[in-house]
Amino acid sequence: MKIGIVNSSTFGMYTSDLMKRLGRIGGIERIRVNKNIKGEELAEKTKGIRFIIASVTPKYNEEFFKLNKETVLICRHGLGYNNIDIEAATRYGVMVTRVPGKDERDSVAELAVTLILNCLRKTISANQVVRKGEWKERAKFVGWELRKKSVGIIGYGNIGKRVGEILKNGFEVDILVYDPNILPENIKEKGVNLVTFEELLRKSDIITLHASLTSENYHLLGAKEFALMKKGVIIVNAARGGLIGEKELVKALESGKVRAVGLDVIENEPIESNNPLLSFENVYIVPHIAAYTREAMRRMDEKMVEDIEKVIKGEVPGEIINPRVTQSSQARSRNLQ
Repeated sequence: MKIGIVNSSTFGMYTSDLMKRLGRIGGIERIRVNKNIKGEELAEKTKGIRFIIASVTPKYNEEFFKLNKETVLICRHGLGYNNIDIEAATRYGVMVTRVPGKDERDSVAELAVTLILNCLRKTISANQVVRKGEWKERAKFVGWELRKKSVGIIGYGNIGKRVGEILKNGFEVDILVYDPNILPENIKEKGVNLVTFEELLRKSDIITLHASLTSENYHLLGAKEFALMKKGVIIVNAARGGLIGEKELVKALESGKVRAVGLDVIENEPIESNNPLLSFENVYIVPHIAAYTREAMRRMDEKMVEDIEKVIKGEVPGEIINPRVTQSSQARSRNLQ
């Protein structure tokens, strides 16, 4: 049984023992494809692959699932799965799993806080000046303290909640939370206030995004939302690039409405060299590295191996996105016998 690692350059990088464990199941093939590959070509590239360990690209669409006859499981090496057509996967009997939020929780939260601090203190820009031999320019880097600021957290799941804990306990900030899936009585932490979306936009000095990307919240932050924000607001996104309308963000930066931006993600990755966001000195972009810690990578890698092992044993893996598939005749037709 063949396992395909598709577009994930990090899986197994620091877990040679897990790669050996995976190798006992079957042959391992690393597959690199263009992020915009068509479903038909992707199905051909993964021919003979029973298990796919998937990255954020490419897209696994209806055409892929229709033509792919052998894959039984796609393990998403991360949290988000918006590049996988879950309805199509279910119709064609392919299980889709992901890592649980707790596996990336600390790593992503710490990176979000790092971006917030950098936006306030301009540490990356200050380091670049030193490297250029321009120490005398240090007066350019007078920043702001994080302590006692109002921070709006959009999405209060595993990661958003951890960001809140770090900021509240470490910096005494005022936490404003918007999450339509949480009831007020479920916010038990002192100093955390569940507010409306509009209230969060109006009151926050810093806004950090930790929501999943859905069709309903695509470009959640657009022209209308930027208009409601405080002048000089800081925006951080360590969730999904599609949550922010980039054209509207650029306009908000040009007008001075947004003071600084810290991004681990953008809508179209990798970023193009002519992306206007790269022209702003107060925009700090890192290449989707929030979960890139040794601890998180090990937890994520182990979850992928466990999922494959469970399916081989006839068990249902944890964090299955489409549990209905386990009852389908299509899934039974793809059995491993």
